[in-house]
Amino acid sequence: MLGAAIEVFAEEGYVGARMVDIAARAGVAVQTLYFVFHTKPELLQACFDFAVLGPDRLIPPEQPPLREIATAGSGRAALRAFVAGNTAILERVATTDEVARAALHEPESAAVVASSQRLRRDGYRDLLATIAERFALRDGLDLDEATDLLLMFGSSATYLAMMRAGWSGERFEAWLTDTLARTLLARPGR
Repeated sequence: MLGAAIEVFAEEGYVGARMVDIAARAGVAVQTLYFVFHTKPELLQACFDFAVLGPDRLIPPEQPPLREIATAGSGRAALRAFVAGNTAILERVATTDEVARAALHEPESAAVVASSQRLRRDGYRDLLATIAERFALRDGLDLDEATDLLLMFGSSATYLAMMRAGWSGERFEAWLTDTLARTLLARPGR
C-alpha cells in the first residue's frame, strides 16, 4: 500500500491523490487502506516513515551508516557515512517530500512536513554534536548554524536539483561529502 501511495502522490500531488485510487493501485479495498492508515495525512506520514527507515524498517541506531559514523576515524569519514546513508534516504523520500511541500497550503500536509523537518533537525543536531565532540567544528561555527547548513545541503531539494541536472548518485555523494567537510569541520581533510 505504501508503494502505491508514493506512486499516486507523485503522479497526482497530495491534493489530487484520492484514497480510492491508492487502494485500487495497491489492489486492496479502500476500507482496508482506511483501516490501516485512517486518513490521508496518516498515509503521507507513513510514506515518510517508510522512506527514512528503509525497506528493512531498521530504527536509526541499527542503521549501518549510523554505526559507521560512531566508529569513524575522522570527521570526513563520519560525514562520508552520513552522506551515504542520507542519500539512500533521499532516493526514497525526495519525491514524497516534494509533493508534501507543494501542498503546504493544506494544514495536514504542512503538519507532516513540519514533523519530518523537526525529526531531521533533531537527528542532524545529534549527529553534529557527536562530530563536534570527536573531531571539532570549524572555528566560529556553532552547533545550531552547523545544523542549519546540514539541513540545507542534505535536503531533498538539493538532491533533486543535482539529479535533475544529470548528476549520478556517486557524484552527488562525493560533492556533498567534500562540501560538508569544508563547510563544517575544523580539519576538513581528515
